[in-house]
Amino acid sequence: MQIGVFGTGMVGEAIADKLVSLGHEVKMGSRTANNEKAAAWVKSAGARASQGTFADAASFGEILFNCTGGGVSLQVLEQAGDGLRGKVLVDLANPLDFSKGRPPRLSVSNDDSLGEQIQRAHPDVKVVKTLNTVNCDVMVNPAKVSGDHTMFLCGNDEGAKKQVLEILTEWFGWRDVIDLGDITAARALESMLHVWLRLMGALKTVHFNVKVVR
Repeated sequence: MQIGVFGTGMVGEAIADKLVSLGHEVKMGSRTANNEKAAAWVKSAGARASQGTFADAASFGEILFNCTGGGVSLQVLEQAGDGLRGKVLVDLANPLDFSKGRPPRLSVSNDDSLGEQIQRAHPDVKVVKTLNTVNCDVMVNPAKVSGDHTMFLCGNDEGAKKQVLEILTEWFGWRDVIDLGDITAARALESMLHVWLRLMGALKTVHFNVKVVR
């Protein structure tokens, strides 16, 4: 499959590396076609890896991953242009606001979410929010954390959620995934970052997750 990944940071690289390792062709998108970090990733990832602008990655991918920082996601997706149209967009971003220092605040919460903002801005895109509640190492390798633990997803399109569920379980190895409903559930998923940051401080590691026991 051809997959577009937006973002050259740790999350984008982790997702792109995993997808290439599974045999997919991946184009990493950034603001410029010759981004140095993307070029370094292409060199290390091999023949199935390529780079381009956000618009290039959007046009290339049959499915798309938003791995950009939440503060710039809306601008990035605007730059991605018509290549987004009709496609599944897996949204991993969190709307972190560092303007008042650390720990960060959320730039949007309670009555709205970044996931919803993306869906409203691109009504013909099938946005599925997931993977934003764990560190990027754990996203693509749940076994990084011992024991069984839980991932969540939400979105308006049932077919898109089914496709993303298959990616989570069959490609990434998640065994317990809970569908929280439509895209408004992104409010809850993004708000989990408050708990995640406190747990990181208490546990002195980023390699942890939660398990929903039922």
